[in-house]
Amino acid sequence: MIRYKLDIYSCMKYKSASVYESSEFLTLVSHSNLYFVSKAQKMEGTVFAPAIEGIKTIKSEQGEILSQPFLDVCKHILPVIDKFGPAMALVKSDIGGNISRLESKYLSNPSRFNYLYSLVQVEVETKTAKSSSSCTNGLLWLTRAMDFLVALFRNLIEHEDWSMSQACTDSYTKTLKKWHGWLASSSFTVAMKLAPDRKKIMDVIGGTDDINADIEKFCSAFSPLLEENHKFLARFGLDDLKAS
Repeated sequence: MIRYKLDIYSCMKYKSASVYESSEFLTLVSHSNLYFVSKAQKMEGTVFAPAIEGIKTIKSEQGEILSQPFLDVCKHILPVIDKFGPAMALVKSDIGGNISRLESKYLSNPSRFNYLYSLVQVEVETKTAKSSSSCTNGLLWLTRAMDFLVALFRNLIEHEDWSMSQACTDSYTKTLKKWHGWLASSSFTVAMKLAPDRKKIMDVIGGTDDINADIEKFCSAFSPLLEENHKFLARFGLDDLKAS
């Protein structure tokens, strides 16, 4: 999304408040600033486009998952999560935190940690992989959270009669729920009650391209990578860790 930042005084040239309420602009207020997003610019492709492009660069010529490209694709999904509002606050926080943890380790030695699984291997060797603050733990929960989102996105295109709350709850039950303790599960259940109207969400995340087609492209391309993560972690008995 491209934002044009104007201070309040610059906006005084508009004669009527109706300008701010027109369909041509979305008005976002942040502290003392007003941000206007041109509807034409908002509608250039769907919010999935950057992630779909990013997936193409995730693997090396040898077929190994690269650290930064994988994390970048996960980052590209954060703006999508934003559209869901408070219902996805917990998921966004979890994903963002795990991306930061993994990226920080990667940036400490990019050549050594160029490949995603090298972040895990070094911890397996030092017997620190099961630590709650490990990169292994971060990758596991990042993968699980992305599993949830993929399941949710698929529900949105495969069950058009479902409400957003139904789609979220079903996806959670299939992916994250069995790994969560009572507190996390209860918090998530409450958050799902804040799920926005389905039609509004689909309108917001859509664009000039077919949103359903982009969702399908993303899910089809990203799911195998998530499954690869699970298989790698399972080799070391690290794919079944539960929340503490």
